[in-house]
Amino acid sequence: MRKKVDDRIRALIENGVKLRHRSMFVIVGDKSRDQIVNLHYMLSKSVVKSRPSVLWCYKDKLELSSHKKKRAKQIKKLLQRGLLDPEKVDPFSLFVESGNITYCLYKDSERILGNTFGMCILQDFEALTPNLLARTIETVEGGGLIVLLLRSLSSLSSLYTMVMDVHERFRTESHTQAVARFNERFLLSIASCKACVVMDDELNILPISSHIRSIQPVTVLEDSEGLSEKERELKILKEQFHDDLPVGPLIGKCFTMDQGKAVITFLDAVLDKTLRSTVALIASRGRGKSAALGLAVAGAVATGYSNIFVTAPSPENLKTLFEFVCKGLNALEYKEHLHYDVVKSTDPDLKKATIQINVYKQHRQTIQYLKPHDHGKLSQVELLVIDEAAAIPLPIVKSLLGPYLVFLSSTVNGYEGTGRSLSLKLLQQLESQSQVTTGQTIDGPPSGRLFKKIELNESIRYASGDPIESWLNGLLCLDVASYIPNISRLPHPSECELYYVNRDTLFSYHKESEIFLQRMMALYVASHYKNSPNDLQLMADAPSHQLFVLLGPVDESKNQLPDILCVIQVSLEGQISRKSAIKSLSEGHQPFGDQIPWKFCEQFQDNTFPSLSGARIVRIAVHPSALRLGYGSVAVELLARYYEGQLTHFTEAEVEFEEQNVKVTEAAEKVSLLEENVMPRANLPPLLVHLRERRPEKLHYLGVSFGLTRDLFRFWRKHNFVPFYIGQIPSAVTGEHSCMVLKPLNNDEIEVSEPGQWGFLAPFYQDFKKRFSRLLGTTFRTLDYKLAMSMLASKISFSEQETSATTAENSKLLKDLLSPYDMKRLEAYTNNHVDYHMILDLVPILAHQYFEEKLPVTLTPVQASVLFCIGMQNQDISYIKEEMKLEREQILSLFIKVMRRLYNYLYNIAAKEIDSTLPRLKEVSFVPHSKSVDEDLNEAAREVMEKMKAGNEAMLDPELLQQYAIEDKEGDFEKALQNGAEKVPSSGLLSVKSNRPSSKKEKKPESHKESFNKNKRKGGGDKERSKFHKKKRS
Repeated sequence: MRKKVDDRIRALIENGVKLRHRSMFVIVGDKSRDQIVNLHYMLSKSVVKSRPSVLWCYKDKLELSSHKKKRAKQIKKLLQRGLLDPEKVDPFSLFVESGNITYCLYKDSERILGNTFGMCILQDFEALTPNLLARTIETVEGGGLIVLLLRSLSSLSSLYTMVMDVHERFRTESHTQAVARFNERFLLSIASCKACVVMDDELNILPISSHIRSIQPVTVLEDSEGLSEKERELKILKEQFHDDLPVGPLIGKCFTMDQGKAVITFLDAVLDKTLRSTVALIASRGRGKSAALGLAVAGAVATGYSNIFVTAPSPENLKTLFEFVCKGLNALEYKEHLHYDVVKSTDPDLKKATIQINVYKQHRQTIQYLKPHDHGKLSQVELLVIDEAAAIPLPIVKSLLGPYLVFLSSTVNGYEGTGRSLSLKLLQQLESQSQVTTGQTIDGPPSGRLFKKIELNESIRYASGDPIESWLNGLLCLDVASYIPNISRLPHPSECELYYVNRDTLFSYHKESEIFLQRMMALYVASHYKNSPNDLQLMADAPSHQLFVLLGPVDESKNQLPDILCVIQVSLEGQISRKSAIKSLSEGHQPFGDQIPWKFCEQFQDNTFPSLSGARIVRIAVHPSALRLGYGSVAVELLARYYEGQLTHFTEAEVEFEEQNVKVTEAAEKVSLLEENVMPRANLPPLLVHLRERRPEKLHYLGVSFGLTRDLFRFWRKHNFVPFYIGQIPSAVTGEHSCMVLKPLNNDEIEVSEPGQWGFLAPFYQDFKKRFSRLLGTTFRTLDYKLAMSMLASKISFSEQETSATTAENSKLLKDLLSPYDMKRLEAYTNNHVDYHMILDLVPILAHQYFEEKLPVTLTPVQASVLFCIGMQNQDISYIKEEMKLEREQILSLFIKVMRRLYNYLYNIAAKEIDSTLPRLKEVSFVPHSKSVDEDLNEAAREVMEKMKAGNEAMLDPELLQQYAIEDKEGDFEKALQNGAEKVPSSGLLSVKSNRPSSKKEKKPESHKESFNKNKRKGGGDKERSKFHKKKRS
């Protein structure tokens, strides 16, 4: 059955074509695909030129053949069999057959960047992300249509509970319930977009699009040639420069007045040839920045510039720039292969991106791609072009600038993901320097650099004031530069309080909530972060994420939103089962989310840490006018205190404040699609909750993951965060190593063997320091030495007690690591007898021991830095000279002082070791006696008298004398006397023959001898014996 299409739909399409504005249609229903034909037909009728081209984007299944030849073959077979009547053919099949359609998978959407289409069809709503939405809608030209196809829905509010594909990445083991807050805000924003209509699959307009009731056809003021006012201005500009070379042909390639003026400004700087200008081009997406730069580079080649370098985060970003360089050269009558060659990359990851153009018409000229962090390779450069400068870290952009012509371009807001630190900091600095130098040289010759800033406001694809652009910017928070309010009074950091932000209220699309959300996103964009629209969906839907804001004192009497001083986005992590941790370790892969637990588990092969609960600070951004005033530090301290439970005092009896998930689908399910009126939710919880009124989660640690720079590391180290991981491969875009740091929170659940500043992290931190110090000479050799030293945090100042206290370890170290010959060489160097090259092999050994705090020698910071560079990072004197800005003689003087101190310490250890092993004589100690001399003599006399007495008694013993008795008759003795009276021997002795046995005769002299020896030992025996013999003689 034929049905008349609503006139309002036709009016919207025709108005869009006339004004060069885009229109959007959301079609709900299973047969929504059939209405594409009707919308395309209406658009074709309104457009004067050829049939609009179509871009069809889908997730994985198109449900029709995208192969033209195969489709034509199928239709031909059906016609031959008589199964297909050309007059009654399905309109959709004819549309697919005849239409100029480009099919694109969502995952391949990057390849359509830079292309332009008249109509864009988006199916598979569940696969859409903010990035995809922005990327695909941006390809539609003015007057074109965006068609979003939705499956049949019982109500539009069921989008609020739709499970999106991206939610799978947001879920973690401990947080599984994702809430589709972004979808809710998306639907409510569609209701407020004047160029958007929501219909069913029969083209009935739904009540949510009630704003279209009053739509009226518009009239456009055009001149006789059908040109608008701006188109007329551009035509006049082109005619004015038509005959000027190289400006004329290049201006002819411009599409807008803004772009033409930008090319003229660039060419002015090129023709100046003083090479002292910096020209910055600032614009939103789709304004033709890269095209203007490409035309300007072509003009520089024509002017005679030989060495032109182009840099961007990736060569793929330069596709448009190189394309317009070639177009500019062709316009200047250069021929490819004859006058210039284009060199493509052979790297498969870069997908054959252009990296160089060699020109040889006049002389050898080169336009060459250079990686941003290869700025040291810039030599003999005349012109440097930096495209997408906001996506390159600010320090690298600063180091790229030099004494040559510089062209900068940057997207201030857009879906590529940029921070505004470039426009906020660098451009302001360049402008102020330019003003100073020009002010100083009014009368004298020009000196210093000139700075020019160009802004492009007019879009290439569509006219200014496009309602779809305004809607998309509002939905994805792309144009938030105007939402950074000026703060009239900056409160003292101690007066500020941290508040929890309720995400249900924040993404409810209420007027005040929207302003607050835009202000929060403005702080993110103004900071150093690389932002993308997907971050908004992460903020809204991720179940583990929380938002906090730091506000000054709030005056409740004034009915206005307070100024946001600092925003913190936190992701709760951990609480992973031991089983999952062991599985991850064995399989060697990490699931989505829980970055810090999985990385810690991988680095230390520890399956216990993932079971702890923690929070990772995803982002922290401070208001641009409140930087370096302590607000970020206060926010981090309050957050740590909150999670430690110091800010809240809940008892078990008290009722805990919980976020109420407001069910919005129950009421909507009772109403049909044509009667449903979608409105922002009512009865929402408060947007801001003071931390005293909310129970904190029980956490064991706070963590952060960031690109390693000295300033960032210093900030986190100041708040007692310690590193446990540094990525060994630097980022290809920023050149920074990824770094993860942790801070243990006070928690009674963890037992610590040695209580200290780092708690349970202490052994892991020590292990990290050892691993990091081993890699300093290889992987981290080029890391900034100040940053590397601060990561090790080694002690370089020691007390006298620490220095003088030598241990067994030190002496063992001396024996194991240094031979006597090494010590001799060290001594020779410290005495200036040999060159420092003689001991270079010893420096790494000494440096590693020193920075492990095993050699307690006090050094100055500069001396320690010299030792660190030579010993730990294996750098030479020329590197230190460049980094420290010191002369060679100064460096060598510092180095020899360090070696002398280390040698003296080691020599003292060796001397003490040798001294302890030498043999020593025992010293005789003269101690006074406890007795006096008289007492001692008296005691000795008593002992002698007792001995003499005992000896005498023993000699007069009858038993002893009995041995001398003559054992014979008395008569025999008398007889002998009588017989020998006349003849008495002169000796006076008489001999009488004894009758005793011989054994007894032998025994007597033996006992006599024993008695004699006994008396002799007792003393005085000889004296007594002589007396006895004298008596006998007498």
